[in-house]
Amino acid sequence: MSGQKTVTPDADSLVASIKAAKTRGLPPVDKWDPAFCGDLDMQIKRDGTWFYQGTPIGRPGLVKMFASILKREGDDYFLVTPVEKVGITVEDAPFLAVDFDVEGEGTEQELTFVTKTDDVTVAGPDTPIRVVRDAETGEPSPYIIVRRNLEALIDRKSFYRLVDIGTHHDGWFGVWSRGAFFGIIPSDELP
Repeated sequence: MSGQKTVTPDADSLVASIKAAKTRGLPPVDKWDPAFCGDLDMQIKRDGTWFYQGTPIGRPGLVKMFASILKREGDDYFLVTPVEKVGITVEDAPFLAVDFDVEGEGTEQELTFVTKTDDVTVAGPDTPIRVVRDAETGEPSPYIIVRRNLEALIDRKSFYRLVDIGTHHDGWFGVWSRGAFFGIIPSDELP
């Protein structure tokens, strides 16, 4: 036996670890590499709702705290503190973009998105928008990078607003932001 204490992951221990870390801004989770402690019964649904042990987490501040320590490695998601790393389940994307603002026009346009957890990201070369189309239905699912390779699903009303400001460029219909063009659909597939 190594003499190490066995840790059973739970939400309370994560909250205590986050508070003990006392960082300003977003915690540096990419610099933290604690041992894996196991999976936590926590899930993020496609609509951005966080669940713990099958129950929705109703405190927005607690959800924001957990979201601040979220890390993605490959296709797996973890909540990470300096001393704990626990796996969680993400149904689609960990964040939901619920609105955006437009500044400027044409190639100089900037699209600033806000998520359900109040993260803010501006679409651009380092934070691209991508659209995945369902193979069977063709229905689009648009995403934007929020931070540290974590994406937000862009909600339906915001996606419709993107389409309203879209334009054609190099055979694609899409949107500009920070000098980058993000294709939504090939122009020849539009009615």
